[in-house]
Amino acid sequence: MDYRKYQQSRDAAWHILIDLKISALPVSVTKICKELNIEVKLYEPKDENDGFSYIKDGKAYIFISKYSSVQRQRFTAAHELGHLILGSDEQEANVFASRLLAPACVLWGLGVTDAQQITELCDISLQAAEFRMKRMQELYARNKFLISPLEQAVYKQFDLFIKNNKIR
Repeated sequence: MDYRKYQQSRDAAWHILIDLKISALPVSVTKICKELNIEVKLYEPKDENDGFSYIKDGKAYIFISKYSSVQRQRFTAAHELGHLILGSDEQEANVFASRLLAPACVLWGLGVTDAQQITELCDISLQAAEFRMKRMQELYARNKFLISPLEQAVYKQFDLFIKNNKIR
């Protein structure tokens, strides 16, 4: 994925957090969708698909497999929200979902050091948390946090949560 598309996906997630005044983990995707007038429904898939989204008559819908774990349903709903907001491909929707559910600056502020901590804080699957932790390790190595004004705004909004839930 080129960096510009990555930035657009990440920044779209930050805008949602800022605009909807989200200030604690785990982020409620259901609440976000309700605020954005997007209906989320469980369905019985006929294949391996975890979910899908579409717009009909100006109304947006997200359908999530009722057979997935709650953590998987949350990630899938965030992923589908990314499709609706960005009209993006799978990789961009994944970036959006992971940055919405597990914002790096918040994880950094909390002192997160492993995937299990991300799973517990963000209520996402261990698999999703492991992907997120891999990216966090890259960011820790570069020490690149709070560079963007948007990221600074997200961090500031989560300030009380960070202070009350610091790991180290």
